[in-house]
Amino acid sequence: MANETHRRARGASTRALQLPQLDSEKRNAGPRRATLASGLASRLAFFRRPLRLRGSSTMTVPLGVVVLFPLLVVILILVLFARHPSSDGSNMAPGGAPPTMRKISEKHDRVFVNGCLEPDTSQPRANAAFVVLARNKELEGVIQSMKSVERHFNRWYHYPYVFLNDGDFDETFKETVTKYASSSVEFGKVGPDMWGFPDWVDEKVAKEGIAKQGDAAVMYGGLESYHKMCRFYSGFFYNHPLLLKYDWYWRVEPEITYFCDITYDPFLKMIENNKTYGFTIAVKELRETVPNLFRYASAYKRLNNLASKGLWEMFVEPQDPEEKSDNAPSAEEAMQSDAKPNTLPDIDPEAMEGEKYNMCHFWSNFEIARLDWFRSKEYNDFFEMMDHSGGFWMERWGDAPVHSLAAGALLAPSDIHYFRDFGYRHTTIQHCPANALGRQLPREPFLNPAIDDEKERKEEEEYWADWDDEIESGVGCRCRCDKDIVDVEGKDGSCLPEWVDVAGGWASP
Repeated sequence: MANETHRRARGASTRALQLPQLDSEKRNAGPRRATLASGLASRLAFFRRPLRLRGSSTMTVPLGVVVLFPLLVVILILVLFARHPSSDGSNMAPGGAPPTMRKISEKHDRVFVNGCLEPDTSQPRANAAFVVLARNKELEGVIQSMKSVERHFNRWYHYPYVFLNDGDFDETFKETVTKYASSSVEFGKVGPDMWGFPDWVDEKVAKEGIAKQGDAAVMYGGLESYHKMCRFYSGFFYNHPLLLKYDWYWRVEPEITYFCDITYDPFLKMIENNKTYGFTIAVKELRETVPNLFRYASAYKRLNNLASKGLWEMFVEPQDPEEKSDNAPSAEEAMQSDAKPNTLPDIDPEAMEGEKYNMCHFWSNFEIARLDWFRSKEYNDFFEMMDHSGGFWMERWGDAPVHSLAAGALLAPSDIHYFRDFGYRHTTIQHCPANALGRQLPREPFLNPAIDDEKERKEEEEYWADWDDEIESGVGCRCRCDKDIVDVEGKDGSCLPEWVDVAGGWASP
């Protein structure tokens, strides 16, 4: 008890000794806080400075509100945009980064293979070939393309090549491309029946039309050879004598690059899944190149009483249900036209049957397709109607929108396959997927025997051995993407949203 009393007395004594010290600190803290508050207030005084809203107005607002409020609004908009469920965030991605890949509904189509497989070469090849339209002067670009095709796919599957030219291939071209191919190679010439002006076209008028397009700076519009190439790929290539023995084709252009290993046979997958046409990029066409294309395509569809199978909608702008077909007046409006002159709506020259082309098309410099579809009566009737319109000469119709609108009129979404796992680039447009998480496999080295320089062979091998990171939503196999441009899936000109709409929609937010 005495000890307890002693401890209490000692504690009280200690507290008594501390009280003066605490009182002293409190007294000193007051001036310090006042000094700090005074300094902060002086620094913030600038933002409290009142601003008159008008020269004679008595209403004022603090300068801080004027300065900070717009900044806060911008930050809020950016946050809401990034978090909005309809945004995949790809527009915020740095150049060249793989797209943030939202999953697409598998109602009509699905990625054939997520990630890598061990290449299975035990099955018989499909009756298919690569088709390359090129000239002797494009040899370097052809070598680039063949090196990419061989490294990422054909070193396992050895599909043949068919090279076509409107002239004669020289021996240097033939020897070089044969060296780079791991398969058989054939060379053919495109005759004037497939390349020249048809008999029913006034050649002088056609050339004048092409010259006018050049004067108007329509892209490639002034190049006669470009018009001929587009017409050839729209309606003749599939009947070239060298291609008649094939059922499938894979189009290859000079100066293209593949970024991912393709460890399965896409031809066999297309057959297995009953597909007709495959693409990897869908973008919008330049409006000035095809001012009347859609009207003829729509007329073909109407004249043949073709109902949409669900793909046509990919190529038309969404319609306001209150809009009338072709902006045509109603009977009541027509009856009142005498009483109210000049009140009828203008007719849209690009609209047809109440529909308007949204400029979307499958970018046909890459496509894998059944040749029997192109050879069908329906497709050739479509091409004949388009051809006799004169649009391949008087306008600059590309084969890409022709193929696409024919598909829209004749095929269903389930007939189409999106090779989303293919990394591909042509000119400045690129699609390159992220690598599938947990589905990558070690790769066999590929020291291309066609490359004579041993240092170059090793450097190329080392480059492709270091592929990009894997992400959960990725689908690619050992992809290494170029980092200089934004993936097409993140660009405004992409038609991926239109494809997703007809394919079944997004499968995830």
